[in-house]
Amino acid sequence: MKNNFLPRTSLLVILLGFATIKSNAQTKNFSATISLKNNSTLPYIAKVVEVDWKLIENTTEKIDTSKLIVVDPITKKQVVFQLETFGTTSIVNLLLQVDMQPNQSKQFLITYGTREVFATKTFGRYVPERKEDFAWENDKIAFRMYGKELEKTPKEMAYGMDVWVKKTDRMILNERYKRGEYHIDHGDGMDYYHVGFTLGAGNMAPYIDDSIYYSKNYNGYKLLDNGPLRTSFQLMYDEWTVGTKNVKSTKTITLDAGSQLNKITAQYSNYSDSGINVLAGIILRKGNGVKYLDAVNGIASYWEPEHGKDGITGVACIINNPLTILEEKKGQILLKTTTDKNHTITYYSGAVWNKAGSITNATMWNDYVINFKQQLSTSLEIKVAKK
Repeated sequence: MKNNFLPRTSLLVILLGFATIKSNAQTKNFSATISLKNNSTLPYIAKVVEVDWKLIENTTEKIDTSKLIVVDPITKKQVVFQLETFGTTSIVNLLLQVDMQPNQSKQFLITYGTREVFATKTFGRYVPERKEDFAWENDKIAFRMYGKELEKTPKEMAYGMDVWVKKTDRMILNERYKRGEYHIDHGDGMDYYHVGFTLGAGNMAPYIDDSIYYSKNYNGYKLLDNGPLRTSFQLMYDEWTVGTKNVKSTKTITLDAGSQLNKITAQYSNYSDSGINVLAGIILRKGNGVKYLDAVNGIASYWEPEHGKDGITGVACIINNPLTILEEKKGQILLKTTTDKNHTITYYSGAVWNKAGSITNATMWNDYVINFKQQLSTSLEIKVAKK
């Protein structure tokens, strides 16, 4: 007699197969809509926007991030995005880059599909082959901070933030380090910025009375996120003496695609007072540079004198904290302020090169920096809904 009952193993396979089909169907059908609205009077140009990942998670039981794509519903084309973790094992934000005029609204569709390959717009890495630099860049500009190995060559020693100008949206750091000819423009830019024993292009240090207490160079790092739209990392500094006390510091630096300025959070430890006096600085050059100094709004912008055939670098710092002093001293523009009670402060600094072609004079640079500062107090309205 033929057995009409399936073996238990076969029945289990069918049930598992049904569960897989059901799971795949759920995966295939997932979609949600991100709605953005610019309620401000300011335009957002190539702005990286943070969409809280929890808003997206709330639209479904589970999301397969390996299949996630973001689509412009008008053009039907995929757009570049990034899942930001900020050095953790969990997703914190979904990042998008948008242009938004005042009072404009836009929507993006999150769904599943075959993800297109997009060119990365931000990148950073530890550079052991060049005396332990840490270098980073986006599609506009590049920077580096110096490591401990440089301290073994006193003639090259420098404290501040260095600028590598560029006139391409490609990532060029690896090519330049491989060539080893930083001071020659091979068609994509070069390194002609001089830092020396200064804060360079917007580094920060504690101060007491009339003295700046420079740390030595960083001695540890942690890469948090690395493109395509945002690169974030931390640099750790060994303990050094500030007045009569020993202080340690960690700096968290974030550079977004399309931005000329870094977001920098400096945190100081081993300090008992309620706050610590700090300053950010921009090195001054010989010649007739153009300065825009606004102590009320915490802005220092500097359009350097032309550096021969190399062109002109513009540098800026923005500090939201009330400034105690904004002055020119010790060959630098100094923005003095105080950390919060946790000895932490967030500020912004960066640079531009006139030969990149987008910002070519002091007025344009000042306008960019002022607009950047104004945008810090505005944000897009963001909503996520299941489609």
